[in-house]
Amino acid sequence: MMDAVRVLITGATGYIGGRLAPRLVEEGHRVRVVVRSPEKLRDVPWHDSVEIKRGDLTDSASLSGVFDDIDVVYYLVHAMGGGGSFSDIDKRSAENVAAAARDAGVRRIVYLGGLHPSDRELSTHLQSRLEVGRILLDSEVPTVVFQAGVVIGSGSASFEMVRHLTNRLPVMTTPKWVHNNIQPIAVRDVLHYLIAAAATTPEVNRAFDIGGPDVMQYGEMMNTYADVAGLVRRRILVLPVLTPRLAGHWVGLVTPIPRGLAMPLIESLQNDAVMHNHDIDDFIPPPAEGLTPYREAVRLALRKIETGEVETAWSGATIAGAPSDPLPSDPDWAGEAVYVDHRERDCAADPKTLWSVVESIGGENGWYSFPLAWAIRGWMDRAVGGVGLRRGRRDPRRLNTGEALDFWRVEEIDRGKLLRLRAEMKVPGGAWLELRVSEGPAGADGRPVGSHLDQRAVFFPRGLAGRAYWYSILPFHGVVFQGMITNITGAAERETAAIRESAAAKDTESAAD
Repeated sequence: MMDAVRVLITGATGYIGGRLAPRLVEEGHRVRVVVRSPEKLRDVPWHDSVEIKRGDLTDSASLSGVFDDIDVVYYLVHAMGGGGSFSDIDKRSAENVAAAARDAGVRRIVYLGGLHPSDRELSTHLQSRLEVGRILLDSEVPTVVFQAGVVIGSGSASFEMVRHLTNRLPVMTTPKWVHNNIQPIAVRDVLHYLIAAAATTPEVNRAFDIGGPDVMQYGEMMNTYADVAGLVRRRILVLPVLTPRLAGHWVGLVTPIPRGLAMPLIESLQNDAVMHNHDIDDFIPPPAEGLTPYREAVRLALRKIETGEVETAWSGATIAGAPSDPLPSDPDWAGEAVYVDHRERDCAADPKTLWSVVESIGGENGWYSFPLAWAIRGWMDRAVGGVGLRRGRRDPRRLNTGEALDFWRVEEIDRGKLLRLRAEMKVPGGAWLELRVSEGPAGADGRPVGSHLDQRAVFFPRGLAGRAYWYSILPFHGVVFQGMITNITGAAERETAAIRESAAAKDTESAAD
């Protein structure tokens, strides 16, 4: 184990950063993270083990003091949304981090970029990652740039794209890049290299390609996944006319990966993604047990998914274009156009049981009302490039602040009392769904009886289109939202009845004994 160092992680709410932080803590390092919204980390298990700073990498003023007393900076952010401004955002963020690290006397920067050929035209996203690496290497702070291809792990966007395409399509029509060579790497091996990079000597200032032990075609990756998952081998039909844009739309419809994220993933597959320099072992030894073969990486990822032990997921990243401003607990709506669907209902179940039902909504558990209407709304969202309902939920029973829940984001959770969700579907305005659990009304003896559920759907329209949207869906509210509050409280009451029946049965058995 290397000596303890003072570490700063950017991108701690992301897939890699959210896994790196607790491992660095376990290694004995002092870890600081910088995030735009510290609230997103409130419920992570390692929250109390790190120092959390608020800051925006695109705003140099917000980074004042964030890099002080830091030895190693991990740069793990990358704009993956659509639009032409993401490369400018990447460039500005990298320049701000490079300047702040240099001024604070940081002794090492570690960056995770993407594998790419040196003699081919790159996609805009890969080109942006390459530019970020160059900015950091030129920062006057010794920098290690890792260039990785497809990362295989439970919840990674690359793995989820392979998994859902293979699971759902026995016959796949694919672009010609399905025959390109890929060198996937297990997420555990990526983390191994990232952690070890902190101990590299100061003269190391360069990029390293990293990859697993297997080089295969993308189509072979899908069929190997099928074999590990117990599926029959998939037939693959290559369509040369299937452009990256069309493929992005197709992946967005078939998998949980939204088009805005699928596009850069697909664009990065236009060329071979294999290691070109192979001297990483001269600087950082591989894991003691060796690099993880692709087949084993798939097996490990599936086991994590099956047991509900997914640490982080691609869906944890904020979707570009989604509302970013939180809805206050008691907002001042004076002067603002706002539409509210407010419903409340008493429940015979105790508050704890009612809350357990509220916290379990979404994903495979459903939304407790008119499943077809929710499904149609999800299909409509995906048809216009939104996330749809297929992101599901990471844990079947527990939610955390900042994580994705179908086409919502958990904006605030006060466990046992409040769940506030912010919509990330494509709508002309901002939308929230809020569920509050409290004690029921007072009984004859003055004590509360049962529980009470307060449900609010809030919509801030944007322009005339927003107002038209609200009124167009208004007829469905009586069915969807009324059914939702009725069925949630009903489920809690049935669970209470089942618990009582079980307890009564046990009492009967004890009396018989």
